Amino acid sequence: MFKKLSYFLCIAIVFISCTSNDPKPLNTSNYTDVINEEFTGDLAYEITSFVEKYWRVVGNSGFNESIYKVEEALVKAGYILEENATENDVLTYRIEKRPLKKPTWESVNAIVEFEGSKEEPLLSHATNRNMIALNSYSTPKEGFSAEVIHIKDFKNIANIDVKGKIVFAETSPYRIYKAAIVNGKAAGIMTYNNPDYLQPEKNVTSIQFRSIPHDSVNKPWAIAMSFAAKERLKKALEKGKVSLNVKVETKIYPSEELTIVADIKGNEKPKERLVFSAHVQEPGANDNATGVGVALEMASLTAKFIQQKQYQPKRSLTFLWGDEIVSTRRYVQEDSIRAKDIKWGISLDMVGEDTKKTGGTFLIEKMPDPSAIWTRGNDKHTEWGGSKMKLDQMKPHYLNDFLIDKFKAQGKRANWVVSTNPFEGGSDHVPFLRENIPSVLFWHFTDQFYHTDNDRIDKVSKTTLKNVGTTALIAAYTLLNADENTAKSILSNLEKAAVSRLNEELKQSKLAINKGDSLTTQIKIINAWKDWYQKSFTTTLDLVNDDNLINQEIESSKQLIDSISKDIIHKLQQKNEL
Repeated sequence: MFKKLSYFLCIAIVFISCTSNDPKPLNTSNYTDVINEEFTGDLAYEITSFVEKYWRVVGNSGFNESIYKVEEALVKAGYILEENATENDVLTYRIEKRPLKKPTWESVNAIVEFEGSKEEPLLSHATNRNMIALNSYSTPKEGFSAEVIHIKDFKNIANIDVKGKIVFAETSPYRIYKAAIVNGKAAGIMTYNNPDYLQPEKNVTSIQFRSIPHDSVNKPWAIAMSFAAKERLKKALEKGKVSLNVKVETKIYPSEELTIVADIKGNEKPKERLVFSAHVQEPGANDNATGVGVALEMASLTAKFIQQKQYQPKRSLTFLWGDEIVSTRRYVQEDSIRAKDIKWGISLDMVGEDTKKTGGTFLIEKMPDPSAIWTRGNDKHTEWGGSKMKLDQMKPHYLNDFLIDKFKAQGKRANWVVSTNPFEGGSDHVPFLRENIPSVLFWHFTDQFYHTDNDRIDKVSKTTLKNVGTTALIAAYTLLNADENTAKSILSNLEKAAVSRLNEELKQSKLAINKGDSLTTQIKIINAWKDWYQKSFTTTLDLVNDDNLINQEIESSKQLIDSISKDIIHKLQQKNEL
């Protein structure tokens, strides 16, 4: 009897042990815990380290190597080349190839030295890989020696003989290119124009990458300078005539544009999809090797969950790696049938920063809302800056506040600073928005190494990569499997956000009236936010099969916001009368 009892006890222990080790099915109640545990940031960091080694221009060897590195990782994760896939394959990918209209470009080497001097070089590609302006041609192997002409006001360049000389100016090489090279027949250009937010007097060796037009006739070259090199050259010029020897080696050749697209097919509504876009070109680590790496770990981890039968999306999930804006714009424009079912688009750009080194903070750049018109209170534009917008450019949608809620929750969990900025544009969220597809940008700013050759892997934080990738997946999985319960939850949080926003705008309007601003403008602002949120409530209908499931809740939220808005306007009118 004891032996039998022992036998059955052992079987029970083994069974319990085996079942406890089975992967946990993913659902809204455990997305946060499971994904936080599984998304390590290791793969994202590994890919970032690989990609950042290259100065990536679409079509050049570094760009293409990065694309094929992504492909290698996708295949390892279980994705199947689309042309070899069957109807039953959930994980697929393809590489789209298109001939480039213009040749691609890559930098190889460069050095700038004072002619006839044994001083150390003014600049060297070995330490300043951004020194060669994009589209520059090579000099002769022995280099080119010429006198430097300092143009203090480039508007006067037409009155100065620069033929065969090296033009030095504190402006963009693109701006002075035609006057110096085409009209003036200068031998080359040396320029400096690092913006203040790069803290050039602190980061004296940084060079922000620059470009000149592709010109196969004049075959020009241009050198971008660091603050230290600029100051050194100016001091030399103060002493008299200066000649430099410039050696530039680049490659310019015909190529093709590569875009890689990975798809995870939804099992209920496969035509509806969320798209993450990460651009590959740019010369830096944070910009945008980090976006490439985060997207890849997200795609790989999702494949793992699907293969282990932990998760199956109802809607499709797409990852896109390519040329910034160009690849995303094509994706949303070339197939109108596919485009109409893209529910959400998210740009992953500069998403791995070690902010202790780079400065700034993690930001969610919102879809256009009234803060892009009236930027006040806690809303602040970055140093990138925003352009003037109008009310008819607003994009009311729940996506802004839904993502802010998810990222703020992760921020609290991980002691991680998360902030927002009004819409500014300039990345892969723009093509989505232009096609009326809800879209936001995940990024960091201000970054004191933005677009400079000091944007290297040492400025990347694996912890940040993990936080961004983890939260992006939590949000994505929630949306992909959303139903009426999700819609009601989002609507409830959206209502709270609307109430909070209106109360904040009341506070800001009172301050504005105290400063002499018009009541009419304040009422316009309140009504703009009311309208934005009421329309945003309605957008939650895209999460349900039957509008009747949440119509009542939407109407209730609208009435609440209407009532609060009227009360706020009444208070502002009373204040204005005092």
